[in-house]
Amino acid sequence: MLKLAKLPDRTPAKITVTVGADLNQALKDYAALYRATYGEAETVAELIPYMLEAFLVSDRSFAKARKEGLPEAEPERPARRGRGSRASAPETEADDASGRSASPFSSSASPMQET
Repeated sequence: MLKLAKLPDRTPAKITVTVGADLNQALKDYAALYRATYGEAETVAELIPYMLEAFLVSDRSFAKARKEGLPEAEPERPARRGRGSRASAPETEADDASGRSASPFSSSASPMQET
């Protein structure tokens, strides 16, 4: 047996997501701050995988659940939505009167705004 274990699957997976305008701006702001801090420009697309990895590594509940064994994941299916409606999306208490989910990046409820 070799000291080096068999290498894990390193095949990259391309994931496409759509973000709202406020989150998009926050990501651009983060990239600008990154450039100012480290003197190197990185695109938002280059930063996101590392941001997601840092988030997952820092989530202790997630790490514990992975260690204990996660439930079987169902295969992903494309979301079905009507023409511009959220009829298929379940409502939550976090949804506001406009039908949008509350977000830390929404301009009306940002914890970073000065009042």
